[in-house]
Amino acid sequence: MQAKNKNRKNYVLDTNVLLHDPGCILNFEGNNVILPMVVLEEIDSLKTREGLCGCQARQAARELSKIVEGKAQQGIQNGIEMKKGVVLKIELNGYHAIAEVTDELDMKKNDNRILLTAMRIQKKAPEIPTILVSKDICMRLKAEAFGIEAEDYETDRVSLDDLYRGYAVTALSSSDIDKIFEGGLDCPKGLKLNPNQFLMAHSKEDPARTVVARFNGAKLLPLQSENRTAWGLSPLNLEQKMAFELMMDDNVKFVSVTGGAGSGKTILATAAALEKVVEQHIYRKIVFVRPVVPAGDDIGYLPGNEEEKLRPWMGSFYDAFEALMFSGRHRKPMKNCPQDSMSADAMIESLKYAGVIDMKTFTYMRGRTLTDMIVIVDEAQETTPHIAKLMLTRAGQNSKFIFIGDPTDNQIDNILVDSRSNGLVYLVERLKDSALTGHVTLSQVERSPLARLAEKAL
Repeated sequence: MQAKNKNRKNYVLDTNVLLHDPGCILNFEGNNVILPMVVLEEIDSLKTREGLCGCQARQAARELSKIVEGKAQQGIQNGIEMKKGVVLKIELNGYHAIAEVTDELDMKKNDNRILLTAMRIQKKAPEIPTILVSKDICMRLKAEAFGIEAEDYETDRVSLDDLYRGYAVTALSSSDIDKIFEGGLDCPKGLKLNPNQFLMAHSKEDPARTVVARFNGAKLLPLQSENRTAWGLSPLNLEQKMAFELMMDDNVKFVSVTGGAGSGKTILATAAALEKVVEQHIYRKIVFVRPVVPAGDDIGYLPGNEEEKLRPWMGSFYDAFEALMFSGRHRKPMKNCPQDSMSADAMIESLKYAGVIDMKTFTYMRGRTLTDMIVIVDEAQETTPHIAKLMLTRAGQNSKFIFIGDPTDNQIDNILVDSRSNGLVYLVERLKDSALTGHVTLSQVERSPLARLAEKAL
């Protein structure tokens, strides 16, 4: 390799790192990045797959194409010098390079071929630290067992303990609380608030007096939607009121809401969207989006058209519609939709036929521009940062995006992400400084007393 630096390291990348972040190579600044041949073989075989995995594989292939374009004369087997001092090299598989460990490993498995390649590199250049980077904990454990240093890919990681919650808590004087309602209060000294962040404050003189205010970038102001309803739904707690405030504000173009099961994420977003589209006509259409992360075959293997394939994945939206229809909170009849005599499924089909509702998965979103729409992305914790960014770049004029999900590990089925590296927490942290965005974390379970007990005790 041409670039020389005594502190350089050899980073051997697993396939799942490229799938998680197709542009990851340039993040290894000042080091050697080595792709085993089997990684390229896996990327190539995954390109034709439907769903998130296929989308990521195709993007990874495009990124690699950009890297090697016009640089093939350098010889990628010897190393291609790139920006930020990165040198990229392709390593041949070398199945039997270390005969003494091949009996321990099933060489039909690609993971083991990648591991053996890392061992071969370490043996060839013991003076340079060799590190295997993988999103797979089992792969990292096997590497450590064979004396290979292993790391997770952590460039885009966010600790859930440090995740932006969207609100702060403090004590204010009664006179300062009065100022909130009399034209606004400047941000109190010692507090750093982001645009659209909320402040939950109680009076120093009278602790029973409390207020929730929203910071507009200059002043703290009272909530504008505190006493409003959407599609007959009223927020049930302070956190829901804050989320509802952001969903109902057309100037906030991106809203993220995190919370556990039963915290009200989906029903709040659905009610706000129906209010904005059907009642207020602020937007033309509601688009519900789900990242499909199956345990087995992808969505493409299911029978039927896109709509029929998606139906099993859209249960949360159907449940939200049904709750809004039959909870007694909404009794305003819709034009050409006599809701009292129809099921939730029939109502949704009627809205689809009228062009009011659309349901999509990420597979069908590339190349689209979503204009004059309110887009709800459910289970957003299943996305990678790259896919989350791809989704937001679909935003056209007069569009609003609401990302909802539970970013804890027990709610993530996508092997490419975890609680600290998924697209939802990535967006929350990266976008919190903008006046176009807002976030709230819901911690209270409102589904039912039994659900609240299960969330707390189990």
